[in-house]
Amino acid sequence: MARKDDPQTVEYETKAKNLLKSELKRKGVTYAQLAERLAAMDIHETERNLNNKISRGGFTAAFFLQCLAAIGTASLQLDG
Repeated sequence: MARKDDPQTVEYETKAKNLLKSELKRKGVTYAQLAERLAAMDIHETERNLNNKISRGGFTAAFFLQCLAAIGTASLQLDG
């Protein structure tokens, strides 16, 4: 298992964080709106918690996919 301070782990956490932030911006969705949309999916996160979790970048793949579903992202461009 990769350590939290492993450079590759940090690199991919940063990529995931930036992808999620980019999608939120592209869709015009705020953290408050994301919290509401997740709540509608029975996933309860506060705006502040979302901000902290996304800023850190150390979230699960499940959380990442839940957020993408909540903002209506059906596909994602990983490079370029």
